[in-house]
Amino acid sequence: MFFPSMVVEVTFRPELAFASEQARFIMGCFGAQAVLTGTIILTARFSSMTFLVFGLAGSIPFFIFNFWFLFIEPVLNQWMLLDFAGNLGILVIGIWGWRLCKTAQVPDQA
Repeated sequence: MFFPSMVVEVTFRPELAFASEQARFIMGCFGAQAVLTGTIILTARFSSMTFLVFGLAGSIPFFIFNFWFLFIEPVLNQWMLLDFAGNLGILVIGIWGWRLCKTAQVPDQA
């Protein structure tokens, strides 16, 4: 959100790492989205269903995105494997939270 040009330079393949106005705008939007998501996670009360949905929806589409733009249509560079690791963490923690809620028999809030 604060340094979108740097994100473009670090994550895109060198031949595509041109920090145009559009690229900086889009990277800023991704940063703002990350801040929003983090704020929601910090302030929300997670039920077992919240953990499960966030774990799946917060990781699987991004696995597909990373795979596609790393290997099928190579736009991003190998640094994006760190994003893959972060998404794997989201998936694992989501499933772990879901299982803990179910094991503890915490009632889901409607």
